[in-house]
Amino acid sequence: MSHTDTYPLSTQAEYVKKLRPLMPAEAFAPDPTQVWSLPINLAIVITGWEIADYLDQWDVHLLWLYLPLAIVMGNSVIVLLFSSHNLLHSSAVRNPKLRWILSLLGLTLLWTPPTFWKAVHNREHHNKTNSFQDPDRNYLYDQPKTWGKWIQNRFVPSEAVNPFWLAIGMAHAWGVHTFRNLSSVLVYNNGRTDYTSAAFTVSAKERKAIALELLFIIAFHLSVFVYLDFNPIKLLLGYFLPIWIGYSGILFYVYTNHMLCRMTQTNDPLANSLSIRVPRIFDLLHHNFSYHTEHHIFPGMNSDYYPMLQKVLKENYPEQFNLLEAKTAWRLLLQSPRHYKDDKTFTDWTDTNQMVCPLSAEESRRELISDFMLSQ
Repeated sequence: MSHTDTYPLSTQAEYVKKLRPLMPAEAFAPDPTQVWSLPINLAIVITGWEIADYLDQWDVHLLWLYLPLAIVMGNSVIVLLFSSHNLLHSSAVRNPKLRWILSLLGLTLLWTPPTFWKAVHNREHHNKTNSFQDPDRNYLYDQPKTWGKWIQNRFVPSEAVNPFWLAIGMAHAWGVHTFRNLSSVLVYNNGRTDYTSAAFTVSAKERKAIALELLFIIAFHLSVFVYLDFNPIKLLLGYFLPIWIGYSGILFYVYTNHMLCRMTQTNDPLANSLSIRVPRIFDLLHHNFSYHTEHHIFPGMNSDYYPMLQKVLKENYPEQFNLLEAKTAWRLLLQSPRHYKDDKTFTDWTDTNQMVCPLSAEESRRELISDFMLSQ
């Protein structure tokens, strides 16, 4: 018996109606203090570049001393995305012009124009989560074997992925996903591109804004290359390595958000989303992004209140709420195929290895929940 056979799907609006009265009003009020993480982490990255500009003067045997700074910069790349993500959900700043300026600065290192993000993430992903129309979902087995599908098959965690390509993918899949969807709306914008998992369109006004924002982003990155003198050592350690580290951290979260879940044409966050348990330090650094089901129920809620909402969800939906240790979610990703055969069945590139989504099958869910409870 499947999870959805036992519990009929509900809409996000139904959860909101039931859960909103159980949360304090301040959880939904703007919190400008969250904005400070954006300029602070942007300053960390810029400081790292200033130090990297002197790497050509370092003894080659001492270059490894820059690695801790590269890791700190990589974490700042993660925070820049998550703080911009919250900002564009209006949880911190309600003034649209200020929100746009801050989000443009925050998303520049992600090569993601904020107008594009609002379209692909806020409008498409959140309203159509893990449905046929969601540009963030796994590819369907029946979709054409295009370059986009081939790259994702090579890069994403699955039972068949090569460890080398997985490592490459952790550092580059964010760029591939962004290029795939950006080119779809900027070049074609007809909702029919087959190399995306689910094509969508933007308005003429949005398309123009996306193009202009992308030009700014390109100019910004080129200016960094110029500042670092196109020096291979400076660029490798000061530019590429922090970005690769940051993108890898982001993808760890992104892969666990929905890829283990079934597809749902009814936007039910308890069925199509997954929250993970990570060490508390990462929740503090990353604005509680691990509380992802909570975010899909209340996208504009102050992320500081996600732990409170999780307790409410456990009390009201103990059997339906998807919550796993991060290492368990990652293990399941590496043990399952990555294409959808149907709404609750995974299959591989050649359709030779099929399995029911582990978060859909009731028996699997019971085993996972039992393992999770024992680990507490």
